[in-house]
Amino acid sequence: MHPLKKNRPLRRIVLASAVTASGLVMLLALKPHTAPVIAVEPATAPSGGSSSSMSSSSSSGSGGSTTTGTKTVTGDTAQTRWGPVQVKITVKNGKVTDVTAVQSPSENPRDQEINSYALPQLKSEALAAQSANIDTVSGATYTSDGYRQSLQSALDSAGL
Repeated sequence: MHPLKKNRPLRRIVLASAVTASGLVMLLALKPHTAPVIAVEPATAPSGGSSSSMSSSSSSGSGGSTTTGTKTVTGDTAQTRWGPVQVKITVKNGKVTDVTAVQSPSENPRDQEINSYALPQLKSEALAAQSANIDTVSGATYTSDGYRQSLQSALDSAGL
């Protein structure tokens, strides 16, 4: 005779309840994936000594890669699940010469640990690619996505 067809309905009730409870726990533990969203906050022009080079190179028109001089452009802030990410680029003679993270998630020690290895890697990839077409750093997916979005915004503002 089959084990579940025996005259023991209590065993079947306990088994069915345990399976239902396990399924419910697994369903409630599922967390949906949310993509980073670019904030509406506009990028601000840098202040200080670089403003004169900004105005001199922006007066040259839409020359793009033929523009001489150095300018610094800050990208839009990308709001990620773990906090805002914003980058600033320095462009010299139509080439990106520096990428700096202005904002990155830093609320707790884990964020700081992740960014200590992710941001330098993202910077070197951005400088090598000269675009926002860079790989995601393993373990820093949200930061990488926000970095890429802010970098693309800065590149667009710089006319690259």
